Amino acid sequence: MSHGNFGSKLGIILATAGSAVGLGNVWRFPYMTGQNGGAAFILIYIGCIMLLGIPGMLSEFIVGRHSQSNAVRAYDKLSGGRPWKFVGYLGILTATIILGFYAVVAGWCLEYLFASLTGRTLGDAEYIQNYFADFSSDMWRPLLWGCAFIILTHMVIVRGVQKGIEQASKWLMPILMVLLLILVVASCCLPNAIDGVRFLLMPDFSKVDGKVFLEALGQAFFSLSLGTAVLCTYASYFKRETDLFESAGEIAILDTIIAILSGLMIFPAAFSVGISPDSGPSLIFITLPNVFQQAFGSIPALAYVISIMFYALLVFAALTSTISMHEIGTAFFTEELELPRCKSAWIITGVASTICILCAWSVGAFENIQVLGLSLMDFCDKLTANFLLPLGSILTCLFVGWFIPKQTVFTEFTNDGTQNTMFFNIFLITVRYICPFGISLIFLHQMGVI
Repeated sequence: MSHGNFGSKLGIILATAGSAVGLGNVWRFPYMTGQNGGAAFILIYIGCIMLLGIPGMLSEFIVGRHSQSNAVRAYDKLSGGRPWKFVGYLGILTATIILGFYAVVAGWCLEYLFASLTGRTLGDAEYIQNYFADFSSDMWRPLLWGCAFIILTHMVIVRGVQKGIEQASKWLMPILMVLLLILVVASCCLPNAIDGVRFLLMPDFSKVDGKVFLEALGQAFFSLSLGTAVLCTYASYFKRETDLFESAGEIAILDTIIAILSGLMIFPAAFSVGISPDSGPSLIFITLPNVFQQAFGSIPALAYVISIMFYALLVFAALTSTISMHEIGTAFFTEELELPRCKSAWIITGVASTICILCAWSVGAFENIQVLGLSLMDFCDKLTANFLLPLGSILTCLFVGWFIPKQTVFTEFTNDGTQNTMFFNIFLITVRYICPFGISLIFLHQMGVI
């Protein structure tokens, strides 16, 4: 059975960057930047990308491209009989759980895109707040929109690597960038928008402390989809001549640019109307609709168009991420059980839809669906972010740094000694020592130990 490959370098960059670009770029990065020193945080974040993010990406790239197979088989091939394939199983489990609860929020975005098209997201602050409360607590609408988003993802996945994932990425990522740039320009043209730009981009080193470094380290880690086997799976579709080091750098740059532009979209508009943006779902579904209504409400047609563009942007950002999460499990079942891609995709779609339904109910109609005192959705979020993702990533770094033969790592990193040989020893030291230490700090910080 053919494993498939990306057809072009552009497809590799857009698809892999799309797996990293998601809703977190819109609501998490701008807020963290604004609250942790603005440009000072961005500089620390970029340093963490170089120190932890790019080596972590390269580790997964090496495992995936060398093996040219799904995550489980990739680790199994390189382990030399050792039981490292459980890292691949861990990645599939993590990605499927994330796909399930992530689809809930993505479904909210679909609902709000539809509501924007019909003009129902325009109103005063109380109306907007009540609209979200009524929708999220409804028994059926959130789960129907969430499952619809998974089906939308499924429709891309069943078309395969080049005709599905690559073609979708070549459309979604440019459209996302165009929408984002238009919204940035519109936001920055508002009265007093410069205050929001200063808040985001002026360095405030007085806020920089150990916690800010840990927050930047964590954001760099999560922003690039480390620890889910996404990068390992996508790298298995890379051609042999792909420059892994160059690709990792380009993906990291694109992801960072989109995150910063998201801040330039949000903060100037918020400051223009005197609203301090918060973080999480309330930012997207309560605060920002109110911001757009106040900022552009004097021209109703403009407020209507801005609202549609914003939620279309969120839908596209979410879809690029859900496609990658879905593909991990689909590739596994296709190769290991030798099932047709369509049947494999339906297995992941069914499991993720079940998780989506239960998570949607746990924060809405049935709040008694809890685990350890948390709603099922919050539990899934914390389980993956605080435990499974760091565990998967640190094991991959240790695997590449200490257990794969050094010559194999050298061959993949340098494309048989033809590229980037001067960086190899730096990479090896980083992945052996610095990455495990940094990820351990993230894990302890997420668990509240430090």
